[in-house]
Amino acid sequence: MTETNVIPGIEFLAHEADLLIAEVLSAGGRACVTSSFQAECMVLVHLVTRRAPEIPVLFLDTGYHFQETYAYRDATSASMGLQLVNLVPKQTVAQQEAEFGELYRSAPDQCCGRRKVEPLFGAVGQFDVWFTALRREQSPTRANLKADDDFALPGGKHVRKVSPLAAWTAKDVWSYMKRHEIPALPLYERGFSSIGCEPCTALPFDPDNPRSGRWGGQKVECGIHIASK
Repeated sequence: MTETNVIPGIEFLAHEADLLIAEVLSAGGRACVTSSFQAECMVLVHLVTRRAPEIPVLFLDTGYHFQETYAYRDATSASMGLQLVNLVPKQTVAQQEAEFGELYRSAPDQCCGRRKVEPLFGAVGQFDVWFTALRREQSPTRANLKADDDFALPGGKHVRKVSPLAAWTAKDVWSYMKRHEIPALPLYERGFSSIGCEPCTALPFDPDNPRSGRWGGQKVECGIHIASK
């Protein structure tokens, strides 16, 4: 497929995403967008901040990220003028490891719960709308993702969870990045396809599953996208 064929398709997808973003924002309520600064997150942030430049961009600072991720976060936030909000766990890495050891090895669900789920849900609970960069193609657990959904948080609060890129493919993401000259996290150049905390991120072992390098195959989700029952 030539670039002249790709770009109009990308612009159509971007237009559809923008329409959803505009509709959601016009409905009112406090909105936030979460970003891990991966490629799809940068596409979403680019789209959302064109409509809402002052929207809080929530980043889960687990303390375990690659140094490249931190450097990219800081440089990109500065160049795009993002209203970055770093969410930190109750315990530092040193405090947690002193009490529990390396939970990412012994109990990855607990580690994600402490360093991702708790701080994110605590922050998202202050908002009415939560924009995410989730895509159906990313994993089987996301195959039925709704672009606009109701999400229940612990404690009973519900937020409007909006995923404007739900139908996008990885090709779509990278075409948009190229089209709008958005620099990507350098770790992609080393072969990573899904990037999280450094101890739990490896090169993908399944070329058909971009998230196969996460958590050593022990699980596929950290928990932040699983609604309370």
